[in-house]
Amino acid sequence: MIFASCAGIVLIGLATWTHGATSPQTTPQTGALDATTSLPPQAVVVDPRSFAVLGIDGPFRESSITQLFNPTNTTPPFFQVFHPDFLKILGPTGTIRAVAANPTFAFAHEAPIWVPQTDEVFFASNDGGALGMSDIDHNNQVSKISLKEVAAAIKTASRGTAPVNVSVTKLDLPEAIQMTNGGTGPYFGNLLLVNSGRGQLPPSVALVNPNPPHNTTVLLDNFFGRQFNSLNDIKIRPGTNRLFFTDVPYAHLASISMGATLNAMVYRLDPNTKVVRVVADGFDRCNGIAFSSDGKTAFVSDTGANGGFLGNNQTEPATIYAFDVDPKTEAFTNRRVFAYVDTGIADGLQLDANDNLYAGCGDGVQVWNPEGILLGKFFLGTTSANLVFAGNKRLVIMAETAIYFAEIAAKANKLSFP
Repeated sequence: MIFASCAGIVLIGLATWTHGATSPQTTPQTGALDATTSLPPQAVVVDPRSFAVLGIDGPFRESSITQLFNPTNTTPPFFQVFHPDFLKILGPTGTIRAVAANPTFAFAHEAPIWVPQTDEVFFASNDGGALGMSDIDHNNQVSKISLKEVAAAIKTASRGTAPVNVSVTKLDLPEAIQMTNGGTGPYFGNLLLVNSGRGQLPPSVALVNPNPPHNTTVLLDNFFGRQFNSLNDIKIRPGTNRLFFTDVPYAHLASISMGATLNAMVYRLDPNTKVVRVVADGFDRCNGIAFSSDGKTAFVSDTGANGGFLGNNQTEPATIYAFDVDPKTEAFTNRRVFAYVDTGIADGLQLDANDNLYAGCGDGVQVWNPEGILLGKFFLGTTSANLVFAGNKRLVIMAETAIYFAEIAAKANKLSFP
């Protein structure tokens, strides 16, 4: 989903901290950072106490879509730190930079999958959105970058965190793969993709060999004879081989399908028996999905605030919900609000090894701890729809017309099976 962006608001008298010579310190009663805190060079601290009261004539934001929360007016990309625990995620030398870019093409939208055997990240272009170069008559594009090439480019970069621009390789996939929007894995060595479909070509769950000629197997393309709306995101539940995916009518809202046929719901597919069932409903527009590392908690984002050709409505959901996963039926139960996003919507979701949750949002990637407290942001100044850990300490962020690469301290949560 694409959001317009503009200059951030400025708060007068805002307390910030810069790089110091000592290790991070916090005040005992509040856990807030003090002025001697050592920060990564690209980190900017925004103490929540500094903007808790803006006053009668304060610079209030009127739009969560077009106005970003950047009170220090710092030039992106940078790390926006709201809580000292975010520094544990970043580490003392964390960096972020663009590693591939094409301002005329939203080539890096969703479905990021890291394949460790080749150290490549696969991803899909925007399916029907602005700069996507895809519509009801044209499929979107699945591509890859080499992180070995990224490492070599960074090594020879002219200065510290200067952007680099590595090559993007397009995959030649069969007709069954139409408008890829979500992906995970590897799953038995394959890319696990969910597709929105296009026109009369149905949405589907499919396996694709990451190596040429990219042999493809469609696992599912209907719910008891009814076409899905447009499959959006998918994850493998940890400890199992079962697949959980979201279905939402965004293809209709992007004018690339004939119309909605089902409610917006979350499904489970057993790939062995091909049994498919609904595990959660009651959403406006369910979108991203993820699991805690033990598989007992599921997270689903509701992006009702993004309405495609209906327009954006910031009074509609921009919410991440948490659920318990029933140990027997695997239905999602005990729905509760995990987090509400202050800018745009929460699109793709990922967790790290400590179960901190990362979401692609209207200003970059936002990160919450397991209690739902916003720790900080990978602030890009533009929309990110998804992201993926490329093993430990490497985060690859899709940002439509660019890909960002962060070298941090956090460790990855396993997404592959087996």
